[in-house]
Amino acid sequence: MSCLLAPAQAERVWPRETIRIVVSFPPGGAPDTLARVLAEDWQKTLNVPIVVENRPGHGGNIGADLVAKSAPDGYTLLIGTVGIHAINGALYEKLSYDPIADFTPISFLASTPNVLIVSKQLGVQSLKDLITLAKAKPDELTFGSSGTGTSIHMSGELFKEMAGVQIRHIPYKGRAQSLPDLVSGRISMLFDNLASALPLIKSNEVLALGVTTLKRSPSAPEIPTLAEQGLKGFEAISWFSLMGPAKLPRDTQMRINQLTQQTLSKPEVRTRLMSGGLEPNPGSPEDLARYIQLESNKWRKIVQQSGAKAQ
Repeated sequence: MSCLLAPAQAERVWPRETIRIVVSFPPGGAPDTLARVLAEDWQKTLNVPIVVENRPGHGGNIGADLVAKSAPDGYTLLIGTVGIHAINGALYEKLSYDPIADFTPISFLASTPNVLIVSKQLGVQSLKDLITLAKAKPDELTFGSSGTGTSIHMSGELFKEMAGVQIRHIPYKGRAQSLPDLVSGRISMLFDNLASALPLIKSNEVLALGVTTLKRSPSAPEIPTLAEQGLKGFEAISWFSLMGPAKLPRDTQMRINQLTQQTLSKPEVRTRLMSGGLEPNPGSPEDLARYIQLESNKWRKIVQQSGAKAQ
């Protein structure tokens, strides 16, 4: 009898050592914000250190690979993204991990629209102006991204296809590296997470031309959608999840899910995230697994239609 109870008893002592939350992008963006919100709140209730570890590069693949190859014990977790789990599998010819099979879904965290922001040096005032300029100067305008395969990159590829323009993609290791070039005019435009871009927009350093959801965002209702400005059906949402390595024990998976739901249901946490453009929406592991599969199917078609390839 004691032997049968031992595994369950071992599960109930989680956590008993440092938990690290891996972010596959530099500090400052939406994935990093979510990781730190979780870490700060869990630190108050769990008697172990919570560490946020930024492992940027290669479109999120470096951090994702690290977690995929970690022990499935609940002590190494990943802030999953649409790029890592729904885009990269179609964009890269070969990955060192399987975006779905090598992970255990824990909970959806939040979503945010992407927003098209342009350099004020470009001299355009509207989406129509931008498209007209891009058509007049094929391959002269540029769009930055936080890495090949991210939803920010693919938003640009979708824009190129739907607007019928040719603009050059300039990938960076993270959004923080691209922003000075955008403000200075070294690159023409950037699709950024609304949550990350709002400070620049509010400080009038860049011009926001449209959000990438079908409806305007409650966080910035004054910014029109690209769809309502002529790009009908344009939709590219950045979403974030909490993932563990494959074969994470069910008890541990559900314990972390419950912690996540408790954190994201707190009014002060929701207010903090929504004021920054993030819309929290935690759910069950099963809901997340179904959503990732749907998104993977959607973005695979878009990648194939665009002809985009990882660099």
